[in-house]
Formats: sequence, C-alpha cells, structure tokens
Amino acid sequence: MILEDFYYGRLHPNELIEPNDPELQKINQKTIDLLQLLKSRLSEEDFDQVEMLYDLQSDSNLLHSALSFIQGYKIGALMMIDVFSDKDSVYEGL
Repeated sequence: MILEDFYYGRLHPNELIEPNDPELQKINQKTIDLLQLLKSRLSEEDFDQVEMLYDLQSDSNLLHSALSFIQGYKIGALMMIDVFSDKDSVYEGL
C-alpha cells in the first residue's frame, strides 16, 4: 500500500527510475570516458579535486531533483484542488 510505504519511509521515487534513455546513456558514457582521460593525465592530487568537484555536482543535482519533485507534487496537488473545487463542472448536470 502506497500510504504505508510513504509513512514508513519505504517510498523512494528516485530508485524507480530506469535510465533507459539513449541520450542519457551517451552522456553517462562520455562522462566516464572523460574522467578516465583526466585520471590518466592529472596528478593524483589534481584528480582528487576533479572527483570532489564531480561529487559536489552530483550532490547539487540530487538536491535539485528533490526540489523539482516536491514542486511537481505541489503543482499536482493544486491541480487536484482546482479540479475538485470547480463549481462550473461539466458534471453538475449529471
């Protein structure tokens, strides 16, 4: 039951996403390739800084995704309120 999963913290929408989009797969592969290139060309210390930057960007993307999810949920809820509070509903006559 979705409400029970939500209550117990077992609802993780981000884990349900399967990145099957070919464009996303290309971007991910390019990222991996570029990181490997940088690892081979940079000193260990410099590459550690690149990894730190990459981790910060990942954290930023995760936070942005969470905020987008929350905003989308709020907009969806407002749409439902609007739908159910519409006094000029086409179903009034039914």
